[in-house]
Amino acid sequence: MTTETFEFQVEARQLLQLMIHSVYSNKDVFLRELVSNASDALDKLRLASLREDAPDADVSDLHIELETDPDVRTLTVRDNGIGMSYEEVTRLIGTIANSGTAKFLEELREAKDAAGADGLIGRFGVGFYSGFMVADEVTLVTRHAGETQGTRWTSKGEGTYTLERLDEAPQGTSVTLHLKPADSDDQLHDYTSEWKIREIVKKYSDFITWPVRLLPRPGEDDAAEAREAETLNSMKALWARPRDEVSDEEYHELYKHIGHDWRDPLETIRLQAEGTFEYQALLFVPAHAPHDLFTQGYQRGVQLYVKRVFIMDDCEELLPPYLRFVKGVVDAQDLSLNVSREILQQDRHIRMIQRRLTKKVLSTVKDLRTSAPERYATFWREFGAVLKEGLVTDSDNRDAILAASSFESTHDADAPTALNAYVERMKDGQDAVYYLTGESRGAIENSPHMEAFRAKGVEVLLLTDAVDEVWVDAVGEYDGKPLRSVAKGEIDLSGTEDDKNEEEKEKQGEEYAGLLGWMSEHLAEEVKEVRLSSRLTVSPACVVSDAGELTPALENMYRAMGQEVPGAKRILELNPEHQLVKSLNRAWTDRADRAELTETAELLHALAVLAEGGRPKDPSRFVQLMADRLERTV
Repeated sequence: MTTETFEFQVEARQLLQLMIHSVYSNKDVFLRELVSNASDALDKLRLASLREDAPDADVSDLHIELETDPDVRTLTVRDNGIGMSYEEVTRLIGTIANSGTAKFLEELREAKDAAGADGLIGRFGVGFYSGFMVADEVTLVTRHAGETQGTRWTSKGEGTYTLERLDEAPQGTSVTLHLKPADSDDQLHDYTSEWKIREIVKKYSDFITWPVRLLPRPGEDDAAEAREAETLNSMKALWARPRDEVSDEEYHELYKHIGHDWRDPLETIRLQAEGTFEYQALLFVPAHAPHDLFTQGYQRGVQLYVKRVFIMDDCEELLPPYLRFVKGVVDAQDLSLNVSREILQQDRHIRMIQRRLTKKVLSTVKDLRTSAPERYATFWREFGAVLKEGLVTDSDNRDAILAASSFESTHDADAPTALNAYVERMKDGQDAVYYLTGESRGAIENSPHMEAFRAKGVEVLLLTDAVDEVWVDAVGEYDGKPLRSVAKGEIDLSGTEDDKNEEEKEKQGEEYAGLLGWMSEHLAEEVKEVRLSSRLTVSPACVVSDAGELTPALENMYRAMGQEVPGAKRILELNPEHQLVKSLNRAWTDRADRAELTETAELLHALAVLAEGGRPKDPSRFVQLMADRLERTV
């Protein structure tokens, strides 16, 4: 039949060239990827047959075959799975339909060590292209189950590929690699060697649920030709085997297979439920957050099996969105094989599994803090921000999430604190858990709102993630003590040393009453009130929000999401002990002409806004006033 030649998509061509010409420390991963692809094809055919979506397909002996021919130096990976149609080959092989392709190419180019480069292959699901690391030419023959025509795809990885429709082809897919010569200097092994094939399959694919068979070599003596195909893998589901029969390395390889990650997981979690509803779960917490964890299209969820039959890859219903980084397998005994996503959303057994898995993951993370502090620190650095989303969305597990969480604070610059530890350190008379949000630890520590707390040694949580602006309001309190922003409402640190008595405060209030009233009137368009501050010790002024109002950062966040939020006027607080404020009060009392003082009041407010990381409402006027004032001092 007619053979057509096509050019690769630009990204696919770049990817091929990087794989072919880059140096990899372990090229063995190509076989892991091809066997994994074959296993997926068998899973899909088995499920289609159970759902009667492929009534004519042969599912009597689903398996994967490996065949080597040293004479012509070929290795073929063959399966009798679902196969591909001509259109699917064109779409899936000629292009890379993946939003992460550009990011992948960038990371592949920047990978500093060979091990890092190796792992990026599986991470982005482009395992088929890994064959070009070891082959000069790749030929793929495939036929979709239930169709009559097949397709042949061939390429040397040099920018083009050919496609040909076939009248006859076996069901499934075969990938034949025309291997490069073995080169020990380039870590390129002889992949026609049976011992090497056995080694790779045992290391990477022993847990595959379908038999991986090594066929006898063609053209060998009669005894060899009489041999049966040798099954190389154990085919035992790791989640179904006793813990003492499975090594950590086997668990790690399973994680790499299903998580498309080259690194070992940070933690492995086993769970087995027995009784009226039985299921087994094997979950993994990754060691690093994927680059797209916070993007809208991030694929979350774990693999769902029913009675060892693969159902779906990313079953979102098994874990809440704030645990979307968890990978793994759940094998249930009593679900229908024809289960759909719509049914899953309403199934009470699935909801039971989600509740149990969620509690197990959270308790595991909490236990890591004491049992493995370094691993916990890694977890919190990588996934703390996403875990805290659950404080807003999952009120049922809020206490468990708080127990598994930690936060930076002024107590220790290097070690985050748990909330229960914060409460244990609270000063006598302290009635609230204090916090401040901001873009960075440095910005928060230098905020004028922190001055009185620093002077009096009162600990403050330093919250720098975007979600912190939301969850503190949603949670409201911890252990009966309110969570209170040091930049909101009036601060009462009574009971601490050097605190003014009520008589002093009253006298100071009378002394500044006139200035405060005048400034409140003059700045009425900018602020709702001007008052004396109990939180400042160094700075002349700061702006704060009322206790029940949104912070400017939260207002901006809601507006970015398309929500209309009316801007609330804030409160300007003055430090009565600061020389600038004292001088301003004396000038207001002594002068009848206060035109110049009005500019000083405006400047004082603008400086307070700048000090917390904001910007004056009219930057050009602020610059003009500052320039005029500086000119007079020169």
